[in-house]
Amino acid sequence: MALIKSVRGFTPKMGDNIYLAENATIIGDVVIGDDCSIWYNTVLRGDVNSIRIGNRVNIQDGTVIHTLYQKSVSIIGDDVSIGHNAIIHGAKIENYALIGMGAIVLDHAVVGEGAIIAAGSVVLSGTQVEPGSIYAGAPAKFVKKVDPKQAKEMNQKIAHNYLMYSDWYKEEDNDKKAK
Repeated sequence: MALIKSVRGFTPKMGDNIYLAENATIIGDVVIGDDCSIWYNTVLRGDVNSIRIGNRVNIQDGTVIHTLYQKSVSIIGDDVSIGHNAIIHGAKIENYALIGMGAIVLDHAVVGEGAIIAAGSVVLSGTQVEPGSIYAGAPAKFVKKVDPKQAKEMNQKIAHNYLMYSDWYKEEDNDKKAK
């Protein structure tokens, strides 16, 4: 069972139909929307400030989401995919964005709607990633525009797939309980 911990009077709030991996850690001022999946070794640490996660968001294995005390919050929009081992620290990720594996997005950065952050990229503090664009590198720089409709459809498909994957795990857990 996931570690869900209250701190400073804040208890995480969960939406409907979510999947929490057994070793996911959710702490403090965290609100998770509906149809989300939080995967293995992921840490959502809302101890020093708030974390808000929209609907149909998948936060993949090893990701850490945190903030700065009294200075930044982490806000994740709807239909966002955050790849394995990413770090989101006090940033805003808008709807339909994709954060690649191992990417780092730092305080007060904004990743625009439908934007893609390439795997291993570092989005520096305060960076404004243009909606519907690809950014890559360390530090991350503009690479090219993407078709906003295509980006939206791609992330909706990924979000749908992660709902399916989480259902596999829920079914397995229910089968074990029935035995």
